[in-house]
Amino acid sequence: QVQLVESGGGLVQPGGSLRLSCAASGFTFSTYPMNWVRQAPGKGLEWLSSINSGGRGVTYLNSVKGRFTSSRDNAKNTLYLQMNSLQPEDTAVYYCASGMMVDWGQGTQVTVSS
Repeated sequence: QVQLVESGGGLVQPGGSLRLSCAASGFTFSTYPMNWVRQAPGKGLEWLSSINSGGRGVTYLNSVKGRFTSSRDNAKNTLYLQMNSLQPEDTAVYYCASGMMVDWGQGTQVTVSS
């Protein structure tokens, strides 16, 4: 059974940083590309980043490029999202999703506020 569990969210001040984690199980993590997606209050889903199975190929939404960094540790079956220079508009529930977005985690809340 595929399971994706996000963690690391919380309340942070504008300009602050957070690192999200996504622990994967139930599938061969190292062979799947992975994704980060977020949903801001009252808005639809917004794709943020995709990383290939080996971790060397990463693409980003333009608005987070240079502030967010996606990485993975295939030995630990874990996906990461380092988020820097956070702004109030980054407030959202952040999800990881596997491969072609078939499996999703439950999400972790990130709130950026002073």
